[in-house]
Amino acid sequence: MSVAEWKKRCETEWSLQGAPMPDSLDWKSVYDAKPFGRNLLRNPAPHGLSKDIPPPEPDLPEVPTRGPPRFQPDGDFSSWTTSTEVLPYDTSGIPAGVAVCGLPQYSWFSMEQVVDLKAEGLWEELLDDFQPEIVIQDWYEESQLHESIYQLHVKLLGADKSTMISEHTVNPTEDLSTYSHTWKEVSHVFSGYGPGVRFIHFQHRLKNKFMMEFYPPLFTGSSVMVRPTKSA
Repeated sequence: MSVAEWKKRCETEWSLQGAPMPDSLDWKSVYDAKPFGRNLLRNPAPHGLSKDIPPPEPDLPEVPTRGPPRFQPDGDFSSWTTSTEVLPYDTSGIPAGVAVCGLPQYSWFSMEQVVDLKAEGLWEELLDDFQPEIVIQDWYEESQLHESIYQLHVKLLGADKSTMISEHTVNPTEDLSTYSHTWKEVSHVFSGYGPGVRFIHFQHRLKNKFMMEFYPPLFTGSSVMVRPTKSA
């Protein structure tokens, strides 16, 4: 097909009427990249789990292992940049003079990725003028581990990767009085964010607990998708 035919195919299949579509672009490459409606994050489920199946019940041994402390969960975290922050012991609720045999130690396990929107097939004129909707979704395991076990921070960045154009932060509080052991959804739609967006920085953190055994909340289904819908 000719360049004009590939351009028309992109416009028709993605309903991009009214979007800037410069003739200078290689529209076959844009079509092959399929930038719309697919997950732009790599390795979205490092634990090999699906949000459509309930999280597995923890496999607790009859006898505690009493091994050295652990602060990082098991999983294939390729494509993610990971880091661990071990938190100090919380002794605020312990009365003076009371002897404590053991306290839980918590840690934040952070995972982040940066999505290059142009490398994924989107073009500058579309991002600056049309500003398609950017949809963020994530799922984490409900847990009674602590009242705060999950954080999400997503930033839309400029070409220099340091200029922040828009951001969204989630820091929910868990209801420790109920336990249904399900996946909890976190989602957000960026729209009308302004020109200049070239990268998306996606970071989420889950809080782990160690007290003789290691208790890591799980996550799955992390996604960043661009919809061919013009921002309102």
